[in-house]
Amino acid sequence: MEQRAEIGVFGGSGFYSLLENVVEAKVDTPYGPPSDSIFLATVSGRKVAFLPRHGRNHTIPPHKINYRANVWAMRSLGCEAIISPCAAGSLQVHVPPGSFVVCDQFVDRTNGRADTFFDGPIVSHVSPADTYDPTLRQIAIDTIRAHGIDCHETGTVVVIQGPRFSTKAESKWFHEAGWEVINMTQYPEAYLCRELGMAVVNIALITDYDSGVHAGAEAVTAHSVLEVFQMNAERIKKVVLDMIGKFPTDLRGLGAREGLTYSRGDGHAAGDKDIRLFELLP
Repeated sequence: MEQRAEIGVFGGSGFYSLLENVVEAKVDTPYGPPSDSIFLATVSGRKVAFLPRHGRNHTIPPHKINYRANVWAMRSLGCEAIISPCAAGSLQVHVPPGSFVVCDQFVDRTNGRADTFFDGPIVSHVSPADTYDPTLRQIAIDTIRAHGIDCHETGTVVVIQGPRFSTKAESKWFHEAGWEVINMTQYPEAYLCRELGMAVVNIALITDYDSGVHAGAEAVTAHSVLEVFQMNAERIKKVVLDMIGKFPTDLRGLGAREGLTYSRGDGHAAGDKDIRLFELLP
């Protein structure tokens, strides 16, 4: 198989374990190695790249993931769209464990992560106002519901540094802010996809109520999270593979690249020397 892909999926080995004729490819990037090899397969006639963001054996904690290498690797293979499912906690009682949330906003509460490709001398300010693609979000919503899964059409995910979970005070703070979901990996992963002109959609798999959100709920532990995640994992595999077959034929028509048109910080109009990082990739 040619080492090219149209659609990328950040997720565990469970996705490509369902597929035949999977090719393992090692990809180098200017930012170091990605979390693992990238696994290439054909799904519903589309070329797809799968990358386990924590490594195939879940050996990389969220604060140590090389997000820039992961995203660059996907883009270097030709990906124009990314599906980014993640395990997450609920910050609101009406978002129960076992449900899926198709997030439309994020709040960054991480620190010290390398979170941009634009370190100079080209200065760019890419807007994160609407990071998640509306067309792909609607496909996700429709597919989740078609599979009979409780789906929340919108939600704000607050991204914490990890690997620790929230204290009860922090959880109460996030809850009172009105945010729905808490996770450790959506930032900078989703935003970096936007910086390289790729459309991105997130599906948050709710595993638990975060500490202090629901009266009587136990404090979250890794064991309880993984228990519910195993149930969700079987469902998200089918949802993601089904979604791929519904993606638009022309992924560039989603307009992710156009979102970078007015991002330069030097004030000059675009010209022959106005080179952007994503244009250097295939």
